Amino acid sequence: MFTARKKIVKEGDAQPDSFEEQVAQAIFDLQVQTDMKTDLQELFITSAKEVEVSNGRKAIIIHVPFRLLKSFHRIQQRLIRELEKKFSGKHVTVIAQRRILPREVYLDPKDKNNVEHKLETFEKVYKKLTGRDAVFEFPVNPSE
Repeated sequence: MFTARKKIVKEGDAQPDSFEEQVAQAIFDLQVQTDMKTDLQELFITSAKEVEVSNGRKAIIIHVPFRLLKSFHRIQQRLIRELEKKFSGKHVTVIAQRRILPREVYLDPKDKNNVEHKLETFEKVYKKLTGRDAVFEFPVNPSE
């Protein structure tokens, strides 16, 4: 029998906290209640955090195993949209379980319309996770 508990796998024998269980339950609900069943069936998260980014706004950071990141990317746009609905419009970010990023992060230009309003959230989340500043931006084309 599948349950939301199978949607979160922690290192060692660590138990998920209540917020992580809420996120796992939301992902499980999407798997059961939507046509994303086949896409979400083999996917799981390793942790989830809620952080304050600015002016009382909060963001949800979902950590996934690096090896599953491509699978999450295939459904990311729809998954993020559905999770943001479930969590009252909070920004949701999916991050692979790894640590090193350069101080400047270039985002894919084709995602500009979808994520440009979230750049500040990305910067604040990165700062909360690493303690370092980073600039998230889109590459500039000389033809623009």
